[in-house]
Formats: sequence, structure tokens, C-alpha cells
Amino acid sequence: MSSRADRYREIVDVLSIHGFGYLVGAAGLAGTFPFRRGLPGHERGRTYSQPEHLRLALEQLGPTFIKLGQVVSTRPDLLPQDYAAELALLQDAAAPVATVEIMAALAEELGSTARLSDLEAIPLASASIGQAHAATVDGAEVVVKVRRPGAIESVTRDLEIIADLAQRAQRRSQLARDYDLVAVVQDFAQTLRNELDYLAEGRNAERFARNFADETRVVFPKVIWDQTTARVLTLERIRGLKISDLQALDAAHIDRHELATLAARTLCKMVFEDGFFHADPHPGNFFVLDGGRLGIIDFGMVDEIDIDLRQRLVALLGAVISMSPERVVSALSALTTTSAPVDRSTLMADVDALVGRFGGRSLTELPVGALISDVNTILRRHHMRLPQHVALLLKTLIMAEGMGERLDPDFQFSEVIAPYAEQLLARNLDPLDITRRLVALSGTIAGLGRDAPQSLRNLMGAFEGGTLQVRLAEDDLRALAAANRQLGDRIVTALVAGAALDALGSLIGGSATRRATRIRLLAIGAVAAGTSYRALVGRPTADGKSRSGRRGPLVGQRLWRRPPSS
Repeated sequence: MSSRADRYREIVDVLSIHGFGYLVGAAGLAGTFPFRRGLPGHERGRTYSQPEHLRLALEQLGPTFIKLGQVVSTRPDLLPQDYAAELALLQDAAAPVATVEIMAALAEELGSTARLSDLEAIPLASASIGQAHAATVDGAEVVVKVRRPGAIESVTRDLEIIADLAQRAQRRSQLARDYDLVAVVQDFAQTLRNELDYLAEGRNAERFARNFADETRVVFPKVIWDQTTARVLTLERIRGLKISDLQALDAAHIDRHELATLAARTLCKMVFEDGFFHADPHPGNFFVLDGGRLGIIDFGMVDEIDIDLRQRLVALLGAVISMSPERVVSALSALTTTSAPVDRSTLMADVDALVGRFGGRSLTELPVGALISDVNTILRRHHMRLPQHVALLLKTLIMAEGMGERLDPDFQFSEVIAPYAEQLLARNLDPLDITRRLVALSGTIAGLGRDAPQSLRNLMGAFEGGTLQVRLAEDDLRALAAANRQLGDRIVTALVAGAALDALGSLIGGSATRRATRIRLLAIGAVAAGTSYRALVGRPTADGKSRSGRRGPLVGQRLWRRPPSS
């Protein structure tokens, strides 16, 4: 475009033609750029649904908006299912860049160090950001990805415009504020910028290879680092059958149930063990190699989650199974953010229905995809937003289940995920993990003790000076009640933490036999103390959260079953 104003005008035109003029108004652009009819939008004589119009509009607006649609399609907590399904059809394809331009880019990036040869003129794939060609390095087959000329400049300009539109919309629309549209756009921008950096993608490939170094049935391509820059990525070529080509798999006598289990275990290991996962596990990125091995490519979209977040996710599963609506509400609150007050009574009614549908089952019987879909419906209804990495994680689990069911209609994803979930739930009963959390909480209590005297002096000074004014509304009283309960909870925790630390200190001396006995007693005491603490503070707090002391789903089940290897 000749100017930023031209680009704004094109966005207004495209959105208006496809019936999204209200978005133009929400962004404060109505009347700023005159709407010009005539831009091709749809076929004559055909009626399009609104989700189809949105997909067409994003396709017309080009690479950055196509990527935006693809990312938003992974956010069913933000979009209804029909929109998410339609945007998932967006294809990141573009007209190929001429081979002469690709050769010029390679020469500019690699110079005299270039060892690429036999570059095939017809690309393996041509997307909005990069183009992939088959080639060789010292006789070995490789795939070289080259970033398209002008990609960074185009993406940077569009990201700035999208960020501006989000800011405008958030100032004018309560719905945009409820979902914190600015934060959603910031997450998207970071994701897209990561895809522009091929050095980062190379590091991702190597990290996966390290994580699966002991898994001989899962293969990741090697990075040819001396032929790689921020603009050029050279990888070992992986040849195999597409995992979606069922006829070819059958002809090769591949056990599809075993393959589905291997793919699901691979993704579960990424999510629940490593905390670093492939966030775009569609069938085009999975190949079946000789011997039924699994080859994985394309590492531009990845994410990671820490152990606490993994445990919070699994706690949601445990709360549903144990049929505890209060714990489900608490787990949802711990996983989400919201900019507006949530109607607790309506939320509890929705959660009751969720628990009624899925509760009372074992982990191996839980339909993961259906549960996640219903949870996302509840989140949308109450304008509760998942962090980007949590949304990607849930999408990955749904895609893993879908891939397994395509390979084998009788495949049960829940049977694969159950051992990993059980192991994370069991960590809550691990004496060392309990002690670690108690030590962390004792630091919080120490901070309260340190700050309290000065806070009391400030309060007394305000009383004596006559400057104190107190105004209490109903919500304020609820907040005070919650703070009071929280202080009581922390005092109990401090007592437990003190006893635990004192017991740990006594382990330093004495014989090995006495130390072993003390460790066992400490473990039993820590679990008992934790149980008593949950029973004491299990009532709901004023902000709607709960620390229910009901039994979880592991009662009567094996706690320490190790997840099977791939």
C-alpha cells in the first residue's frame, strides 16, 4: 500500500462489504474513510454465513490477518464454535516467490558459506511468511525455508494497525474491555513475531529432539546450523507417509491404533512432562516413517507451561470427576482472567450442569474434547478469558484426540492422558512437594508479620489525626470478609509450615534408620495437616473461590503409576 491511510481504507472496505461495518464503528473509524463498493467479496447467487464472511474478509486482507484468524480459531473461549471451525479453514498459502528471488536471498544470507545445492525450483510449500524448497547439503537431503521478501515490513505495519484498532475498540466497547482485546492482540503479535525468526524455530526443533532423545520411535529433523540464519532455516528432510493418508497406512501394514496411541503419548509427554509442546499438531506436520516411527516437523508455533499451571489444569479435571461444583469454579477462576464481575449464581448453575454431564467418571472414561468444549462455552458466556498458552494447550489436546479418532474410531484419548494426569494429581500428596509449598507460604506469612506493625502505626496515626474516612459498600464487606478468612488461613498455614520446618531440622542428625522413620512420619503428618487445613478452609470465599476439602478422584486408585513411554 502506498500509505498507512490506504491500508486503513482497505480494511474498512473489506469489513464493510462482508457485513462487519459495526466493527468499523466499534473501532471509531466510521466516516473516517469513505466506503467504496466494488471490491470482490463473494460469488453472486450464493448466501454466505457470517462466519464464512469473516473468513473471506481475513483472506482478502492478507497474510497478517490470515494468521490472526488462524490464531483466533484456536480460542474457543473467545469465539463460538461455528466461527472457530470456519476460521480453522484459513489456509496460509500464497503465490510462490520466483526462484531467482529465493536464490538471491540465499546468496545474501549465506554468502560464501553456502553449501546448498540442487535446489528444486518448484517449492514444497509457499506460505505468507516463508517458502520451503527441497535441496541437498553435501549430498544429504534437506528442506530450506526462506522468509519472503518484505514479510517483516508488511507484518510490522499490519500489527501496528491491529494494535491501534484494538485500543480504539477497547475504549468504546464494553465487550472488548471484558475480553481485554488489547492483551489478546499482544499475545497474537508475539506469536507472529516468533514465527518470523527462523533461529528461534531451529532452537525449538533442537529442544524437542533433546526432550525425546530416549524415544527412538519419535523423530525430529536435525538443524543444519551453518546453513541457518534468522531468515533462512535448513533442516534435515523427513520423508514418510502423511498421518492422515489412511489408505497408504493400511497398504504399509501400519497398526493405526498403535500409531494413534504413539501420537497421543507424544503430545501428552510434551504437555504434562516437558511443559514444552508443539502448538500446531495438525496432520500435515506428522509423518509416519519406516517401522511405524513418528516424524514431526514445523516448530514455528510452540508454547510452554510451568508445573503449577499443569497442576491447575489437572485440578479442574479432578474437580469435575469428583462432582464438586465449588472446586470447579475455583479451578476455573485460577485458570482465567476477567475484567468484569462474574455473576456467581449463574456461573454455579452452568458448572452444576457441567458436573452433572461429566462427573462421577474415572479419568480413563472422560471425553476430553467434549469437556473442553463445554468449559469454553461457559467461559464465553461469562467473559472469562484464558491466557494464550492455556488456550493453545487445550487446542492441542483437542487436536490430539481428533487425530487419534481419525486413525482409529475406537481410540480413547482419555486412556492415554489418564496416567499423566494421575501423576500430576499425585504430586499434591508428595511430601517433598507439600514441604516446598509450605516453605513458600511461610515466606508470605513472614512478610505479613514484618509489615503489620508499620501498617498498624499508620492506621493509628490516621485515627489520631482525624483524617480517616471509612465508606463501606456491600462488595467492600465481602472483600473484608474474604481478607479476614485469608488471614486466618495463612495463620493456620504458618503453624503447619513451622511444624514441618522444625521436623525437617530434626532430620539432619541421627542414624539412617531414625532419619528414615522421621521422614515417613513427616510425610504422614504433612498429608494429615494438609487434609485438616483443607477441611478448615473448605468453605467458599467471598470472591467465589473455594478450597473444598472433598475427596479427589484418586481415592481408591493407584497414585504412582508411571506414564508409559512412547
